Amino acid sequence: MMVHFGKFIAKHRLFIFLLSLLLLIPSALGYIATRINYDVLSYLPDTLETVAGQDILVDDFGMGAFSMVIVEGMEHQDVVRLEERIESIEHVKDVLWYDDILDISIPEMMLPSDLHDALFTENSTMMIALFDQTTSADATMDAISTMRAEVGKECFISGMSGIVTDIKNLALKEMPVYVLIASLLSMLVLMLTLESAFVPVLFLTSIGMAVLFNLGSNIFLGEISYITQALTAVLQLGVTMDYSIFLLSSYEELKPSYKHREDAMAEAISRTFTSVAGGSTTTIAGFAALLFMTFTLGRDLGIVMIKGVFMGVFCCITVLPAMILLFEKAIQKTTHKPVIPALTGLSDFLTRFNKLWLVLFLVLLLPAKYGNDHVDLYYNLDSGLPKDLESSIANTKLSDEYNMSSVYMLMFDSQLDAMDKSDMIEQIKKTDGVQWALGLSSILGSSFPESFIPSDLLEIFRSNNRELAFVCSDFPTATDPANKQIAAINEILKSHDKDAMIIGEAPLMKDLQDVTDIDLQTVNTISMAAIFLIIMIVFKSISLPFILVMVIEFAIFVNMAIPYYAGTPLPFVASIVIGTIQLGATIDYAILMTNRYVSERTQGLSKKEAIQIAHRTSTKPIITSGLSFFAATFGVGLYSSIDMISAITNLLSRGAVISTIVVLGLLPAMFMIFDPLICRTTGELRKQKVWKTT
Repeated sequence: MMVHFGKFIAKHRLFIFLLSLLLLIPSALGYIATRINYDVLSYLPDTLETVAGQDILVDDFGMGAFSMVIVEGMEHQDVVRLEERIESIEHVKDVLWYDDILDISIPEMMLPSDLHDALFTENSTMMIALFDQTTSADATMDAISTMRAEVGKECFISGMSGIVTDIKNLALKEMPVYVLIASLLSMLVLMLTLESAFVPVLFLTSIGMAVLFNLGSNIFLGEISYITQALTAVLQLGVTMDYSIFLLSSYEELKPSYKHREDAMAEAISRTFTSVAGGSTTTIAGFAALLFMTFTLGRDLGIVMIKGVFMGVFCCITVLPAMILLFEKAIQKTTHKPVIPALTGLSDFLTRFNKLWLVLFLVLLLPAKYGNDHVDLYYNLDSGLPKDLESSIANTKLSDEYNMSSVYMLMFDSQLDAMDKSDMIEQIKKTDGVQWALGLSSILGSSFPESFIPSDLLEIFRSNNRELAFVCSDFPTATDPANKQIAAINEILKSHDKDAMIIGEAPLMKDLQDVTDIDLQTVNTISMAAIFLIIMIVFKSISLPFILVMVIEFAIFVNMAIPYYAGTPLPFVASIVIGTIQLGATIDYAILMTNRYVSERTQGLSKKEAIQIAHRTSTKPIITSGLSFFAATFGVGLYSSIDMISAITNLLSRGAVISTIVVLGLLPAMFMIFDPLICRTTGELRKQKVWKTT
């Protein structure tokens, strides 16, 4: 059936090529129309109380986010005018400042001490800008950008919305460069490993089309994360390059056996599909494990990359064969001797010292596993951003001048007794690390007549059923002290109102840490189980899945242990996705060698001969594949100033190299030791009693 399909592709190659070019138009339109989400906290599950509280905040108060605005060197009258300008900006709901409580003609020292310390320092004052949309809404980010243009250099806008806005601006500037760097470095690797200078152009064109088809089809998802957007092209290039290399190799091998090159290509397409369909399954299984994360950023990346692998296979058996046939003369004219020769000498060297590899494995296993399990992770989203960003400067100033590391909200029943509210706020103020807590009761006093409260102040702090208070913490978000503080405040809140909620960046970060800690274990278990099952079915073996997964997991342990022993903290996302991607993408290296080893043993060769042949024939393809994956990710890791992106790509590039070395060195040693067990527990080898052939 696939041969007939291949003949159709070969016969209608010009039509296939032109159709693929036309399909780039709707793909580009879909790519442009797909919204990019720059707020990773929005991927937390809706079932969390903190997430539900954000929705209630929008519904009941018409408020979705807030930012602190620090104003330096201005007279009160000028601050009032600035406040009015900010309030006039679209999607700024209100601005809370001194003049909402007392007339500016009244000395600021008349304010309650807590409130005065919260709003004033010797040289500056602080306002709280409230937005009518959520933190990462396009409208909120546009409002932040407009505010920055309005307020001038003497003002600093901090808060999560400012961070998200800076991430957006940075990502939009850097993402095109990611693709350029990955393409150029991949081109260099292909020039070194292939025998034609024009073939790399065809490979990158085919994969580039697959990437754009994939990105364009994301319009059906509505939106994708900026992390997914940044990694898609790089990962797709790295994990699908092998398919193109296999197709060309099959075609060149088959051409002398066929009178017409179209028939050779049809058979090459059939062989490629058979081989790639099996090999891509493990890669898909790795990405599919991400779908089981409750933190749905994993599902976002998983869905897009599963599509990407399918698009890569599709273009490999349609677009690429058509281009090879159309441009074959250009391929032949640019043929050259391979820069990298056959690596039989390297293969013989690596297999000769198989016992040394086993010693290294046994020596490194425990420290590598320990480093993998204890690598330091951070959850604070702004700590991995450049320090010269406007949000970073503002947050630093907020911390240095106002001792404010984080600000979050309390939401509770507005019908609580006034004395009860006051008592609750006073208890919260005494919680370790709380700088101040501001609610209606703390601003005006529990005995202040409600009729005297300004209506705009009431509108900010109270809805029909709920009331708000702001809490300022000395502790940075996503740290153990901050998490303990939130837990203590939550206990106080619940003792006064069982339906009360804590809302904001800090409590969301706490939930993020709790959720992703569970996700990490779930994803790793599922990916290993899925790939184990696939290998077991492919080889009809019980022992080989254990050996192959163990070899790649060891490579992952080594990779993750390096930042632990180097004292380099990683963003939480990196630790979750690296295990599944490195396992799913590089297990193919082990499968390639294993397939040849099993085949040679089935033919009756001794274990030593089978291992040597398998290693010699696999060394160059594995190195080529590993270098391709390395090239697609390495440059991006060096260039990106967003640590969430650079950490993942650095881990992947290093992981590709480590997996290549471990497979080429350790796997033959495993075959040498466990050959009798493999032969007794693997398909045809067991039936033929191959273990008797030493």
